[in-house]
Amino acid sequence: MGFSVPSRWLQTISIAVIACVFSLVAVACAGGGNAPSVTAQDDAAPAVVSSLDRIIESGTIKVAVPQDFAPFGSVDASGNLEGYDIDVATLIAEDLGVELELVPVTSDNRIPFLQTDKADLVISSMGANPERAKSIFFSIPYAPFFSGIYGSSEISDVSDFDGLSGYKVGVTQGTLEDLELSDVVGDDVEIERLADNSLTASSLISGQVDMIATGNVVASELAKNNPDKNIEGKFIIKESPAHIGLRRGEVDLLQWVNTFVYHKRLGGELDDFSQKWLGEPLPPLPAF
Repeated sequence: MGFSVPSRWLQTISIAVIACVFSLVAVACAGGGNAPSVTAQDDAAPAVVSSLDRIIESGTIKVAVPQDFAPFGSVDASGNLEGYDIDVATLIAEDLGVELELVPVTSDNRIPFLQTDKADLVISSMGANPERAKSIFFSIPYAPFFSGIYGSSEISDVSDFDGLSGYKVGVTQGTLEDLELSDVVGDDVEIERLADNSLTASSLISGQVDMIATGNVVASELAKNNPDKNIEGKFIIKESPAHIGLRRGEVDLLQWVNTFVYHKRLGGELDDFSQKWLGEPLPPLPAF
């Protein structure tokens, strides 16, 4: 038995087919013969420029360094920058094969200089902490920065807080060292509190105290200026090592800088800088 399609259905189907054909032709003409793809992207995503490649291609690296914080960075008699951080910056430029542009900074403007592209790196005896890490990246430690007990090499029986028993120790009033000593030592240690770092340093040179509690930077300058006193570090009170600062997101440059620091620690170059500027061997630096 045959099946008969009603004439009104045939008329409806014919109209729909004709409408579809006209629609396809119109789309083809408007698109130059090719229908648009829903997955096509009109604009390609911009290529990410490597900060490390940019520095190498430009032939120059701008490094922010201290100018008033010896021995990490200061101005010599000829007006040139010198110090531990300047030596590290120079070595970085040499390893990258680029020219070095030193950018003198203070503690207040070193991070803003980095964030505004006035510097590619900050090498300025900068400690790392969670607050600063909101703004910039930090490398692994490249230099020691700590508080310690210092005195003449003739005093050989002091290697910890217990060894201070019976001695008189000078400290700058209200400093981290003062707080640490007050919390740890007992009545068997006489603490002489001075008004500022210069008076604390003078108290050791004059023999007013047996030892002083101060930062390694102050102690290294004191030892350099008074070689006859044979000043040496007894033990570390608290560590706050220095890190190289980079802009957030520059992972490729961070990886290179970390490799650089690791290589120079193993190779002895950073130990040479520590001996030269801090007057003591590079201590084991903490992991980061």
